[in-house]
Amino acid sequence: MARVSIQEEDFDLTRETEALRAGDGGVGAVCSFVGTVRGGAPGEPVSLMELEHYPGMTEKAIEAMIDEAQRRFDIRGVRVIHRVGPLAPGAQIVLVAVTSAHRGQSFQACEFLMDYLKTQAPFWKKEHTPEGARWVDARVSDDAALARWGIPGSNA
Repeated sequence: MARVSIQEEDFDLTRETEALRAGDGGVGAVCSFVGTVRGGAPGEPVSLMELEHYPGMTEKAIEAMIDEAQRRFDIRGVRVIHRVGPLAPGAQIVLVAVTSAHRGQSFQACEFLMDYLKTQAPFWKKEHTPEGARWVDARVSDDAALARWGIPGSNA
């Protein structure tokens, strides 16, 4: 199974985590994060989120993130799925799943990967609202989350 998938189609959390731990008797913990498309802030409804990426570059960047997580944490397996294309509010957008012998390493690696993914992966997001479409800017708070791992962000 590939560690990284960039795809338009939805994913099944149960199927993905079962495949990730299949055949590995040393797995004692599976930690996963599933991100969904928000419907927008109060008074600013989002009817659609469009995600674009740079094929090849995006996968390579995420693979490098996984390699860094494996250097930092005692983990056994990782699976990252990120969807692209048009997505409605409530749709699953990202999966980060990590296996390890013990829960602490899975929790930390999953959070590290999500913080890294939010700031360093080459994705572009456009929100569609009643007022029109707008590109979503990077947030300083995402850089702050990455900085706690000792990695400087680029949005500040």
